[in-house]
Amino acid sequence: MCADLLILPSPLLAASAYEGLAEALRALGHDVTLAPAALADGEGAADLVSRWSALARPGLLVVAHSNAGLAAPSVRSRSEGARLVFMDAALPPESGPTALAPEGFRAHLAGLADEHGVLPPWTRWWSRDDLAGVIPADRFGDLDRGCPRLPLSYFDGRLTPPPDWAAAPSAYLAFGDTYAAEQEFARAHGWPVAVVDGQHLHFMHDPRTVAQRVVALAAALTDR
Repeated sequence: MCADLLILPSPLLAASAYEGLAEALRALGHDVTLAPAALADGEGAADLVSRWSALARPGLLVVAHSNAGLAAPSVRSRSEGARLVFMDAALPPESGPTALAPEGFRAHLAGLADEHGVLPPWTRWWSRDDLAGVIPADRFGDLDRGCPRLPLSYFDGRLTPPPDWAAAPSAYLAFGDTYAAEQEFARAHGWPVAVVDGQHLHFMHDPRTVAQRVVALAAALTDR
């Protein structure tokens, strides 16, 4: 029987970025929920954790992308028997709080914020040349229009994972080597790891292959 599957999206991206992946996972027999990531004024990452945790059910398969990886262990802890696949995602430390942006990157973001402390959409944090190959060319406009503009203050929040979270059933799916340190962490903890040749939004380019890899990693966790 296929498990219910919860996709935790990056709060920096439009929901439309994940629609192809969700459909590919449904085609493999999963009941897929794409967690809502929109933030109201004054809300932060802790509000996302609370909202996403309310969607947890026993035996859930959680798939967390990018910055959502920092919240994923807390969400997984609300679901008895849940498995977690990090998908080209950030990882929290084994214990203690973690910042939502490393110090150096937080300084970079400060330089992008407008006079009201609001950031541009994620698609404009870099040049179009830098994003060539990351976003499918025919999807750039849709993604750009759908990405939220978060306040810089969002990245001043901190999240603390549950104790011993890294010992719970987890796997890591990487697109290339951008998250090399996270891959090393995963292997050091005995997690199943798979690497697909691609960039950070590879699931937009080839949702079928990514879905197959997610399901294979989840199966590897079940077999343990």
